[in-house]
Amino acid sequence: MPTKNHVWRYSLPAALLLMAPFDILASLAMDIYLPIVPAMPGILGTSPAVVQLTLSLYMVMLGLGQIVFGPVSDRIGRRPVLIGGAMLFAAASFCLAASSSAIPFVVFRFLQAVGASAALVAAFATIRDVYADRPESVVIYSLFSSILAFVPALGPIAGAMLAERFGWRSIFVTLGALAIIALLQALPRWHESRPSAAALSRHAFGPLFRSLAFWTYTLGFSAAMGTFFVFFSTSPRVLIDKAGYSELQFSLAFATVAIVMIITARFAERFVSRWGTSGSLLRGMCMLLLGAALLIAGETFGVPSSWTFVMPMWVMAVGIVFTVSVTANGALEDFGDMAGSAVAVYFCVQSLIVGTAGTLLVIGLPGDSAWPLVVYASIMAVVVLIARRQLHSRRHAQA
Repeated sequence: MPTKNHVWRYSLPAALLLMAPFDILASLAMDIYLPIVPAMPGILGTSPAVVQLTLSLYMVMLGLGQIVFGPVSDRIGRRPVLIGGAMLFAAASFCLAASSSAIPFVVFRFLQAVGASAALVAAFATIRDVYADRPESVVIYSLFSSILAFVPALGPIAGAMLAERFGWRSIFVTLGALAIIALLQALPRWHESRPSAAALSRHAFGPLFRSLAFWTYTLGFSAAMGTFFVFFSTSPRVLIDKAGYSELQFSLAFATVAIVMIITARFAERFVSRWGTSGSLLRGMCMLLLGAALLIAGETFGVPSSWTFVMPMWVMAVGIVFTVSVTANGALEDFGDMAGSAVAVYFCVQSLIVGTAGTLLVIGLPGDSAWPLVVYASIMAVVVLIARRQLHSRRHAQA
């Protein structure tokens, strides 16, 4: 199929400098905001539940965007989707900085997520267009994973420092300014990469939704990512409101979880090769349950602190890495002929489960305690373990 890839003859470092900012910004907009979450109900004159909605909307929209903007970029091209998404992200960020009440803040946060989702999808679609059959693709995906592993560690620290020095609005001004810089770099250099004869492929999703393997590993991915989502939704209220941490102390404690994930990811490949896909999923779920047990002990017999709340999350972080290392391959193994659609559904289902179930637990249970995290991780891990056992039994019977 002919393409316009000849216009992407950038060196690998130049291509990374062009693409990476959009990937980083999509994640940074979630993490940099965390240190001021406990203060936002007072600032906006609203409830903690509404502020929680601004976290959940962002995450859900990132997942839904996989479904919405992927086909749009196939139809009209990568460049207009990316440029439009970056412009919307920047505008919404500046509007968030100017907001003083809850309703506009929620609306602009939603629009910020729409822009981030569009830019993110267009960026990854461009990578597939340009590098799918080139050895540089391995380097690009590896570097992107390494870069994004640092965002949850550094984002809250940056947010805390900005808020302390310049006020909470500076966080969103910074996001908007960074988006403008990335946009100005992309406008003259981001060339269209969509295949010139591109056509939308239409696949039936029935086999996907009927696949026990797809659901087992997609639920595993949801368990892992949802555990992290509920942790960062509750951690500001636990550590800042109840434990009395400053915003910077909270950010440093939060960063230790990301550091554990980075270190674990460094060695995950050798463990996955030893345990296999199913074995890694099993151990990941067991680590989530062990972390939940430690959280229960800390909540029952201790007081909120890094030892009772963050340290158990270190255990869960190891389980998260073991899980997400294998869930994509496990879920999509039988769907190579519809990989793009399958990936979109995989991320969309995960985002909907995490955004809905995680938010309901944070709102329905005491959000300044470990209980939302305990309940989410425990229920999801048990469900995944049951599904894994059923999958194992079915495959054994078919063998």
